[in-house]
Amino acid sequence: MKRNARIAGLVAAALAASGLSTVALTSNAQARASQANAVQAQALSAQTRALADWHGAKPTIVLVHGAWADAAGWTPVVERLEAAGFPVKAPPNPLRGLDSDAQYIHSVLEQIQGPVILVGHSYGGAVITNAVQGDPEVKALVYIAAFAPATGDSLAGLNGSQPGRTIPALPVTATSYPGPGGTTGTELTIDPTRYPGVFLDNELPLDQEEALAAEQRPLSLAAVTETSGTPAWQTIPSWYMVAEGDHAIAPALEEFMATRAHAHTVEANGPHLIMLTKPGAVTDLIEQAARATAR
Repeated sequence: MKRNARIAGLVAAALAASGLSTVALTSNAQARASQANAVQAQALSAQTRALADWHGAKPTIVLVHGAWADAAGWTPVVERLEAAGFPVKAPPNPLRGLDSDAQYIHSVLEQIQGPVILVGHSYGGAVITNAVQGDPEVKALVYIAAFAPATGDSLAGLNGSQPGRTIPALPVTATSYPGPGGTTGTELTIDPTRYPGVFLDNELPLDQEEALAAEQRPLSLAAVTETSGTPAWQTIPSWYMVAEGDHAIAPALEEFMATRAHAHTVEANGPHLIMLTKPGAVTDLIEQAARATAR
């Protein structure tokens, strides 16, 4: 505005010095300056409103970890999302059974005010698929190298399918654990010596990989064999990251599930725990989903 007024003053001074009338020219110049200023102000106002709307509606990002891991695996992604101004929750996934785990995550979501972007990794993808059917506050599902089952699918069935069999079977050990009412359950643990190769493709420092192997949380056999209900991706927009170097879920199976879910799909060159090796790419995909579904 100061620049336009200064230009108009210089034009008027020059015309006055030359002895010409400035009334009509100054009037036109001022009109044009006012119009330009109004357009600029309108654009800035619209931009300000858009920023205010974005910040006002910024969703909570809920990160659900998978089997043989825990919520700490999301740490590099949490740090980036929080730096970008997103509220973040990374609840523990019980890993005891698909239906009960989905109910637990659903209870977490019910206590969050406002819109949510729900993210699942590995088995966590099956959990988010079953946790939010018809929930109006969940604006997007984001699958990170994850299971996205359809009705009647189980993890065992998907891994045993043609695309699932394109990688070797997981090196698991079965042990028992006590259940309610004196029952006994079976849980599965990855061979710690093979964990770095299967989950990380040996991309992290060895001491960090060995720590992750030691800290892994086992998955109940019930979670592997229990069948999925109506998938939330039928009604909620979804995004999917295929980990091209995945040795825990076959990349071909990931591509199949992403296509079936009509997900916005990206491919990344990384292992199963890709949120640890490519946290920037994972964060970018989550932010894409948040922007695309912002109110």
